[in-house]
Amino acid sequence: MRHVIALDVGGTGMKAALVAADGTLLHQARRPTGRERGPDAVVAAILDFAADLRDHGVREYGEPAAAAGVAVPGIVDDVNGIAVYAANLNWKDVPLRELLSRRLDGAPVALGHDVRTGGLAEGRIGAGNGADRFLFIPLGTGIAGAIGIDGRIESGAHGYAGEIGHIVVRPGGPECGCGQRGCLEALASAAAVSRAWAAASGDPDADAADCARAVGTGDPRALAVWGEAINALADGLVTGLTLLDPRVLIIGGGLAEAGDTLFGPLRAAVEARITFQKLPLIVPAALGDTAGCLGAGLLAWDLLSVEVTA
Repeated sequence: MRHVIALDVGGTGMKAALVAADGTLLHQARRPTGRERGPDAVVAAILDFAADLRDHGVREYGEPAAAAGVAVPGIVDDVNGIAVYAANLNWKDVPLRELLSRRLDGAPVALGHDVRTGGLAEGRIGAGNGADRFLFIPLGTGIAGAIGIDGRIESGAHGYAGEIGHIVVRPGGPECGCGQRGCLEALASAAAVSRAWAAASGDPDADAADCARAVGTGDPRALAVWGEAINALADGLVTGLTLLDPRVLIIGGGLAEAGDTLFGPLRAAVEARITFQKLPLIVPAALGDTAGCLGAGLLAWDLLSVEVTA
């Protein structure tokens, strides 16, 4: 059975699958990245995982994977197949596409940015449901974004497109890890809400999920923290939709798990801010933590499609 390898590399763990042409997940597996042993060990772990997946495909389906797709965090040069930089993996300028292709006996390999790859899956087979224009924004430790246009993800001239988390929504506000002040990420990410709620509640172990639960009970401190995050997020989203005019706005990540506690006030806040803009459909992501792996599979099949066309 013809299939491809899909790999989603995170800061601490890797998710992988063998994916059939119709999108069926034939085999799934997980492994740690081993980042505590350094960047070379992480690269070795990726290559070993891919090779083991290839061997599994030969045993179970009678042939090796036709291609592989890999999603990685940080700065990614997907055109040249280079993992440029990732702070949480401590690597720099890793020619991952070349290394993987060599390990897989010359099979073609597609390399993608983790959020853009997850966005590809959400747009095609998830919450975007084939929308021609969408914006995918996961609200996790940070805030990133993926711009979907006619079934593909726009990476920009230098690979930085979609970094909506670094739009400044509160000039002079809290310092962001990027060096600016008042970034959306510093105010409305799950990490930012966790920090604010820990301070407001007096519980250093409290997090964003705790804050969401406290909002449900009507706790005024939680309502204040949550409201500030919602307002900052709405300001950032309106900037994004003004620039991009998406048909669908897909919100994922840990903060989206709050459900209507997030989406109810967020939809209202965005609608209150728009004037001439068209209000997009604002929906929760559908694929959860499988989005990156599914997107990596799509990258691999896309690569084969391009080769056949050529």
